[in-house]
Amino acid sequence: LEFVESGGGLVPPGGSLRLSCAASRRTLDYYAIGWFRQSPGKEHEGVTCMTMSGTSTHYADSVKGRFTISRDNAKNTIFLEMNSLKPEDTGVYYCSGDPDPDALGFRVDDYYYWGQGTQVTVSS
Repeated sequence: LEFVESGGGLVPPGGSLRLSCAASRRTLDYYAIGWFRQSPGKEHEGVTCMTMSGTSTHYADSVKGRFTISRDNAKNTIFLEMNSLKPEDTGVYYCSGDPDPDALGFRVDDYYYWGQGTQVTVSS
């Protein structure tokens, strides 16, 4: 499974971005998915995740009510809608796949597949 993220960029505080993550080589149908981010000098931070079925999601407290994860298995693509962005949301955002379809968590080691990342910068 390979991922390619897109949609990052520079946005002012309070703005919105929609990240996309296109999967290839395998179908997303059998994987739980997640979004992580890494800011300078910090470890990977779990942002949100979703089970294979899409019926269960989990969000970091810092993004609850502002970010929304979704998946379109027919298009083999996952999305991250980000609203009311803050400077502390700045970082490189990575999509990822967990071969346990019912997984719901932020353990980095559980996610076998990762994209190359897309930069999100929130600044005026």
